[in-house]
Amino acid sequence: MRSDPGEFELVSPASLQAAVELLSRQPNTWLPIAGGTDVMVQFSAGTLTARRLLSLWNLPELRRIEVLPAEIQIGAGATYTDLRRHTTIAAEFPLLTRAASWTGGIANQNRGTIGGNIANASPAADSLPPLLVYEADLVLVSIRGERRIPYRDFHTGYKRMKLAPDELLKTVCLPRKYSGYVTYARKVGARTAQAISKVCTAALARLENGAIQDVRIALGSVAPVPIRLGETERILTSKPLDATLIALAQKTAASEIRPISDIRSTANYRSAVVSNLVGEFLHTLENQPAALTRWNRLPGADAEKEIIACCGARAWARALVDRRPFATLADMIAVSDEVWRSLSEVDWLEAFRSHPRIGESRAEQKQPPERSTKWSEQEQSQAASVPAADKAALVRANREYEKRFGRIFIVCAIGKTVSEMLAILQQRLQNDPRTELLEAAEQQRLITNLRLQRWSAE
Repeated sequence: MRSDPGEFELVSPASLQAAVELLSRQPNTWLPIAGGTDVMVQFSAGTLTARRLLSLWNLPELRRIEVLPAEIQIGAGATYTDLRRHTTIAAEFPLLTRAASWTGGIANQNRGTIGGNIANASPAADSLPPLLVYEADLVLVSIRGERRIPYRDFHTGYKRMKLAPDELLKTVCLPRKYSGYVTYARKVGARTAQAISKVCTAALARLENGAIQDVRIALGSVAPVPIRLGETERILTSKPLDATLIALAQKTAASEIRPISDIRSTANYRSAVVSNLVGEFLHTLENQPAALTRWNRLPGADAEKEIIACCGARAWARALVDRRPFATLADMIAVSDEVWRSLSEVDWLEAFRSHPRIGESRAEQKQPPERSTKWSEQEQSQAASVPAADKAALVRANREYEKRFGRIFIVCAIGKTVSEMLAILQQRLQNDPRTELLEAAEQQRLITNLRLQRWSAE
């Protein structure tokens, strides 16, 4: 039965200092809330035992995200939407961005906060395994001042934590030292989002010459608190990956957890899933293309210069560099698609200009990357030597297209004959300008994906 609002008292202090002063005067009396997503579920069900609520939602001190040279400091009141949209977090802490996207629907992401997720102390919380692998620190504040503790020491048992009755969680601090690490995140549940995890995992690793130099693996929903797999990490460190080591790591991981059987899953199922997820993560590392591993570590400008030939748009290249590192080529292609679709028409046109006309070898750009020119020649190999009449027809069709749309015709030419490309061109001449722009952009996306595959194999 729904709770009676008249039975509750809600206060909203004007400042963080006022909030901690209230907690100091009346400890164990007030329940701090921010987005209130969990509290409202209990309120609606009539199970909310706390009667005095302290709202932290409007405190600007808790909403700041500050990027410093050595670390990023995330206010405990930052929402999941704030985390998803922050460019530095997306680029340097993709596991946290991924977890934020899993947490509830859009409405919950707009209200739910990272501090609330931590203080709620659920072992199934999606954002907590990333905090473990990124070795987060927490800043706690009270009237006595601030203290900073490692997040790994914060949760001491189910729903128990090192938070005094008069303290609030103020800041989550993440060290900026994970450039070049391969990341992995998986959530196993009834659905990817809007479902409590049966098992959730976050992992990252740095490889050198085929051996793991550093590895962190964290899990949720398999113990009273989120955990790091310390013994599994120990046996993997400084060793080259092979089938024997992967099998040992899977067995060790399953032995480190303490799963239970509950309404969502069984202990045996959770143990099997953990073994499989650890194996999947390690096979991902083992099979990572050498070109991708090397590119993940390049300085930003060098990485942009190398990858630009795959697309031709500088904004696309910069965005991909910012989202590094990629664990697999599939991850990179998925982000490439996302970035490409988010670009402006100006960026799309820049990419189009990096291609030559169908049947020609010189692009509109004055100096396209050498690799782009080579790939264009290979992609148009079937148009290189055609009868004079077919070439003349291609020239006429190209001119007609450019007169109508003001740019060159873009088509994924691999495997297509000249007659096939001419037929496609004639068909697309019937499109209105907006439809044709979107079709050209889709063809460019396909070309980019194929070139990324070719690049990774070279």
